[in-house]
Amino acid sequence: MYDIIGDIHGYADELIKLLEELGYNRQRGYYAHPQRTAVFVGDFIDRGPQIREVLQIVRPMVESGSARAVMGNHEFNAIAWSTPHPADPHRYLREHSDKNNGQFAATCKQLTDDERAEAIDWFRKLPMWLSLEGINVVHACWQPSHHATITAALKHYGGVTTDFMVDATNKGSDLYLAVDDVLKGKEFPLPEGITYRDKDGNLRTNVRVRWFESPEGKSLRDYALPPAPLAPDTPLTTAMVDTRAVYAADSPPVFLGHYWLWADRPSRLATNVACVDYSVAKNGILCAYRWHGEQELADENFVCVASRS
Repeated sequence: MYDIIGDIHGYADELIKLLEELGYNRQRGYYAHPQRTAVFVGDFIDRGPQIREVLQIVRPMVESGSARAVMGNHEFNAIAWSTPHPADPHRYLREHSDKNNGQFAATCKQLTDDERAEAIDWFRKLPMWLSLEGINVVHACWQPSHHATITAALKHYGGVTTDFMVDATNKGSDLYLAVDDVLKGKEFPLPEGITYRDKDGNLRTNVRVRWFESPEGKSLRDYALPPAPLAPDTPLTTAMVDTRAVYAADSPPVFLGHYWLWADRPSRLATNVACVDYSVAKNGILCAYRWHGEQELADENFVCVASRS
């Protein structure tokens, strides 16, 4: 059985406390459970004060087989930020803008150049989703048509190589759309002239949406994930979204992170959909879902520790 653990963002003390609460013990240099496997939803780096320590915990668990992990958008961004464009070595696949540099600043400060390069090499090996026995795991959005696009590109380019990254960061490509949705979530554009500020104060012209359910009868505000009370109350129709991507109620439970939810106690998003990102890097909680094989997820199976920041 699996324990699905949310975005950590450099909070190693909270991770250790959560693992111990879940019954994982440190032996032979890594944490392990005698009957269970941890599954990490990505976003190990950036923001927090213990990024090196988080990588020193997570990577040995994955390499020993006591855990599985998927890539988060912060790992993908780190690869792109660190990769010079082959056509112009003076610029990078992720622009070194003030915003992007700020997002990666804690990681750059806490890791040496060699440590960062080693981490980037490991990030390239992480899958972007996992289909395990009885569950699916992805950082932001589960969509099999995107999986097919990404799988074909990985085969064509020989993995998450520089050529793969060039294609995946080219906003006009099918691969860009696939990776962007899978790792960052589906977004709808706001009506012209309408904007709002996100959790980091950035001006937003799009809103992330509840891709796992039908938009029929909902407004853009209702369909936002996380809730966006400042988003417009524009009515939505099924014509505005690819309803083939709606996650069927009889599909295996799917677990995701990414969305910076906030609550004293986590709750499922649908009977078979659960987010395990509850904003540990914003004075929230680090949480896991302890899965016992159930098709219908239960709120009492979340296990959480409070952020010490």
